[in-house]
Amino acid sequence: MTRIDLSGLGVRPAQVWGGVRLVPLVREEPVTGLRLHREVYETGPYGDTVEVGDGTAYTSYVPHGFVADWSGTGGESAAYGTRLGEERPVAVPVRRLARGRRGESRLRFLPLHLALEGYLALHFGGPSVVWDEWSREAVRRGLSPRAEAAYAGWQVPGLAEALRVFEIHPGQCGVLLYVADALAAAFVVPHPDDYRLLHPTLVEDLFGELVHQYAHYGAPVPEFRASVESGAIHSLGDLRRAARAEERAWAEAHDGLPARDLLTTSYAFERVRTMGGFRLHRFLPPFLRTGQEQHIGELICDHRGRTLYLKTFRLSENQIRRGHLLRRLADCDWHLERTAEALGTSYAELVARIRRAGFDGLLNAHVVARRLRDKEEG
Repeated sequence: MTRIDLSGLGVRPAQVWGGVRLVPLVREEPVTGLRLHREVYETGPYGDTVEVGDGTAYTSYVPHGFVADWSGTGGESAAYGTRLGEERPVAVPVRRLARGRRGESRLRFLPLHLALEGYLALHFGGPSVVWDEWSREAVRRGLSPRAEAAYAGWQVPGLAEALRVFEIHPGQCGVLLYVADALAAAFVVPHPDDYRLLHPTLVEDLFGELVHQYAHYGAPVPEFRASVESGAIHSLGDLRRAARAEERAWAEAHDGLPARDLLTTSYAFERVRTMGGFRLHRFLPPFLRTGQEQHIGELICDHRGRTLYLKTFRLSENQIRRGHLLRRLADCDWHLERTAEALGTSYAELVARIRRAGFDGLLNAHVVARRLRDKEEG
């Protein structure tokens, strides 16, 4: 699997609130073999500490947790809660934070944590070869700690109001969320009942810097307006048929277009867990400098590759640049001269790019300065 398959989902006319556009995704047939159940966080007004299984714990903001249930019994519905721990946080490996078993046919995971930890762990170990330019700290600790900026949904202007007034369609199992007509996130669940309860949690999800900026500075976007010829309407049945025709026309004109970059990009998928006939993956984009939108995310698919659960996070241009740089360094065994040649740039410019990307601390400043001086003199 290299691409996201949203077959079985159809689009409905978008709804607009200021600069926020919400495009409903409706399933032809609800999925009954997989449901998202609730994970309730019960302790304390200030939350709780997350245990990672080896005597280590960390404090984290957890807006809501999902439990995937493939037992086929159904019955429960998704809910959300919040926890903040009081204990002093400690550093833990980034790959240890996202998932845990809940019996033979249930799995807990924190939405977007799988995707974000995959991005933060990108070449996390740092230089695999001890070239002189890399510091001992870089070789010993790699890129630890890594951090990226993100905003909660309630910090994105207009999003909370849009979600509050949003009309949920019959059979709706997902939404494409646009800010200033740029795709900010995609969210898909298996069953309409799951979506109805999880729809408000979008305001507590994480969104990237680019989405936050677009919401602040983007202008209101145009609304979709249906047009019906009044002369052809003689009964409620005529009106109903005309409305459905407009709805079909809108869907046919926009089906596949609202998320073109998301659906046509080839991703690197990593299988996290097999759950009966379903598979949980996280994915990373190719980090190409093409100007196209690029997303990280996580999904659950069935044996045919159809997406049953999906949540995405749009990367900013700076995040794409960092991913692109790390990929090129790793492809060239972290050798700076070979990497500069592969990028079609100079040694000095590559060093400047590494520093602009926030990886200055990985460099051995004395060796780099001597190499730069030797190249200038040479």
